[in-house]
Amino acid sequence: MSDRYDAVPPPLPHRPQPVPPPRRRGGFGRFMLGLGRGLNITRLVIINAIFFGLLAVFLLLLFLGGRAGQVDDRTVLVLAPEGALVEQYSADPLSRAIGRMTGDGVQQVQVRDLVRAIDSAATDDRISRIVLRPDKLQAGGFAALREVGAALDRFRKAGKPVLVWAASLEQGQYYLAAHADKIYIDPQGGVMAVGLANYRLFYKDMLDRLGVQVHLFRVGQFKSAAEPFILDHASPESKEADTYWLGGLWGTWIDEVARMRHLDPAALRADIDGLAERVRDAKGSLAQLAVDEKLADGIATEQQFVKMLRDEGVPAGKKDQGFRQVDLASYVATQGLSTVDVLQTGPGVAVVVAEGEIAGGKQAQGRIGGESTAALIHAVRLDRRTKALVLRVNSPGGEVYAAEQIRREVELTREAGIPVVVSMGDVAASGGYWISMNANRIYAEPNTITGSIGIFGMFFTVPDTLAKIGVKSDGVSTSPLAGAFDMTRPLDPNVGVLIQSIIDKGYRDFVGNVAKARGKDFAAIDAIAQGRVWTGQQALDRGLVDRLGSLDDAIRDAAEQAGLGKSFNVRYAEKPMGAFERFLTSIGDSSEARVAMSWGLRLPSWVAELPKLAPEWSLFRNAEAGKPHVYAYCFCSPR
Repeated sequence: MSDRYDAVPPPLPHRPQPVPPPRRRGGFGRFMLGLGRGLNITRLVIINAIFFGLLAVFLLLLFLGGRAGQVDDRTVLVLAPEGALVEQYSADPLSRAIGRMTGDGVQQVQVRDLVRAIDSAATDDRISRIVLRPDKLQAGGFAALREVGAALDRFRKAGKPVLVWAASLEQGQYYLAAHADKIYIDPQGGVMAVGLANYRLFYKDMLDRLGVQVHLFRVGQFKSAAEPFILDHASPESKEADTYWLGGLWGTWIDEVARMRHLDPAALRADIDGLAERVRDAKGSLAQLAVDEKLADGIATEQQFVKMLRDEGVPAGKKDQGFRQVDLASYVATQGLSTVDVLQTGPGVAVVVAEGEIAGGKQAQGRIGGESTAALIHAVRLDRRTKALVLRVNSPGGEVYAAEQIRREVELTREAGIPVVVSMGDVAASGGYWISMNANRIYAEPNTITGSIGIFGMFFTVPDTLAKIGVKSDGVSTSPLAGAFDMTRPLDPNVGVLIQSIIDKGYRDFVGNVAKARGKDFAAIDAIAQGRVWTGQQALDRGLVDRLGSLDDAIRDAAEQAGLGKSFNVRYAEKPMGAFERFLTSIGDSSEARVAMSWGLRLPSWVAELPKLAPEWSLFRNAEAGKPHVYAYCFCSPR
């Protein structure tokens, strides 16, 4: 019996299982299913339509772009820079590319693009002259303008004229325009040169009313960066120092403009000092006054200026262009001037730009990061192509530790046998000088702002502020300084001793390192430090810089120190772009994109706002409670 039960039964024949009938959907289910299918089909149709539409436009523009990128004979290079003149774009490549394609480009112009275009045009037989329209340029410092002006002088030396037409010119714009052969002003415009000033807002009274106590720790009797928080007026030391360096800048402006316009400097200064009366005597006509004072060569509307060019043999332009012309962006793209750094594969001079405030960590372009800028210099040092390094500094300073990180990389680069030359731009003060001091040689323009060798730190406490609304702080701690950095409590005297000791050491390090780098004793540097600001010429007189000269002068010097001879490569070393950024940038710079924009084809303007969603960081934004942050910063931008 057991055998029968243990036997395996024969397999049964396979029988397919019955499939249950499909469950019938309700009316709402059928509606949603149909809606989903419809939306999916619509989505695919729209995507395909956009894709093939853009492909068709791109192919059409590719066909027309070659013709659009051509520069014909007897073409005028029109330079009409809009926005700030910078050493390096602060906006990332994505923002710039999207800005171009939406028609809302980033309002910045790189000095190198202007200089390269002018120098290229000087030897380009197709370019007959330059027309400069600087009235939309936001002219900040004078050193960068001097670089561009020197390029215009080289263009003129090649036997080609430079002409200026502007609706009106302020003194920074005019400083550049003065390099031209002829200057024409619109009848409703004029030249407004009034001198330089440095005024700041002071917050002490407001902070007192709010009950905020500001504790300032600094070394340097002229280190006035934080005075607005502790005083209700500028200190006598601040006014003394500002008067000296502002006077030096203004004197340089007067002398150089007078030389270029063949005027007497004393007469020019007197005309500017008496501007109000002279405008009254000219019946309010700034344009006529500019001609009378020989600051301009004539008065002309834009249409009259175009007719002058045509009468001088300049051919007619296309469509709405009154004369044959090419703008800066198109000429840079056509000549491949924006990609020249990428193509440099041979040995030569590497240029690293350090522009903006110095902050800790990794920072985007337009800001100097203790980690990111140091890493860039480190990468340049390890690059076999680098035989010399030029550090182009345009910075008012910032965090001391971040500046020290960069200075160490400069020092290591020199120790590796690579010459380092610093070229100072508009400003290289305080922390900007800190990162410069260990170069083999330092160049500055006569109107560079530098010096400001000093240190400061601030600590805010708000117990009185809280008391005004009935709030008090109380508790216990395990040691004297535990909780002492809490801003809701009064400042512990021991905290003041601690912070001031850190500031004192920072100043001793700053002055000591400068003394060592400049081959002087501590007392000699201390006497010209104390936070005092100098112009490039004044700094040269005091041994803080080695020579006056341009970026080109610094590059040639670096090449000579490296033994590169007269022919050598120059490349700007920047953070490498990703593949997508390179793609977008190449599209934005292409002649095809310019044809598209001339036809009115642009991305929606809201697209340009997307990259701006990242937070903006100010000088003190990186500060952390209980962690000392020491700054070497100079609020020294003249207006």
